[in-house]
Amino acid sequence: MTSVNTSCSTNMTVWKHTTNQLYTYVYLIIFIPGLLCNTLALWVLCRFISKKTKAVIFMINLTIADLAHVLSLPLRIHYYFKDEWPFGSGLCMLCFYLKYLNMYASIVFLVCISLQRCAFLLRPFCARNWKRRYDICISAAVWLVVGLCCSPFILMRRKSNSGNNTTTCFKDLPMRQLGLTSAISMMVGAELLGFLGPLIVIGVCTYLIVKSMRRRNQKQQSTGSTRKALRMVRVCTGVFLFCFAPYHINFLLYLMVTQNIITNCEAGQAIKIFHPISLCIASLNCCLNPLIYYFLTTEFKQQLSQHGSSVLRGRLMSTESTSSFRD
Repeated sequence: MTSVNTSCSTNMTVWKHTTNQLYTYVYLIIFIPGLLCNTLALWVLCRFISKKTKAVIFMINLTIADLAHVLSLPLRIHYYFKDEWPFGSGLCMLCFYLKYLNMYASIVFLVCISLQRCAFLLRPFCARNWKRRYDICISAAVWLVVGLCCSPFILMRRKSNSGNNTTTCFKDLPMRQLGLTSAISMMVGAELLGFLGPLIVIGVCTYLIVKSMRRRNQKQQSTGSTRKALRMVRVCTGVFLFCFAPYHINFLLYLMVTQNIITNCEAGQAIKIFHPISLCIASLNCCLNPLIYYFLTTEFKQQLSQHGSSVLRGRLMSTESTSSFRD
């Protein structure tokens, strides 16, 4: 038994170094495109799109959630590259918190986008009477609820300092031991409210839109808006499953390992190894979400194209006027 435990401990020590490299490279790959795409998306959505029925407010909030996580990536990259955290425990906890806030805010806003597109397609009169302030109130409620629900992720971590006064952070923060009731409540809440519930809602939206499209095809009344709504919900479903399903499948097992509910060495090792991989996959949503805005929102492409053309024309005109003045 001792030799098995020693082997497991040795393997996990080697994996810790590999994990640091994994986080460093993945976050480096995500940072630049995530920052550029989300900054551009936020600028275009806020300045040029005035449509009330295109879930624009929810897209703006989704972009803000992605930017909050992307802006914390340089500090994460520094920690995993240098293996030290000189920025204080408060900033460590904030960056740690933003990771999970981004994940669950993204999940909820993807659900809101799918629900609104489905509801406005099936109930066009509801769309006409819908007010922008309704979306703003819903978004504020989402941030409040998600912010409170993500607090256990940081409450479960304890501050820890090594002997050389270098503060550890993120994955190296030790886990608090929870009671059986608290552990079960957290597992059920995260899985049901954070994954299975949203998955069911998005799945129902997809089913209703497909059903509506088939009915309209039979009556030869299918429209472009129906196909666009279906593509929107399908892409939301794809991003949701690709980014968040691996993490939530592994999260339940990972929490059982950290709380010593699963004690088998090989099983615990496999679960711990897959945990950082699933977190890296979840972080990819910062780069994938802008695809929803660009490829599925006609107004986004039109306004971006028109503005880009106007800027180019302005530069050409200024260049021509300067050259003619010189002549």
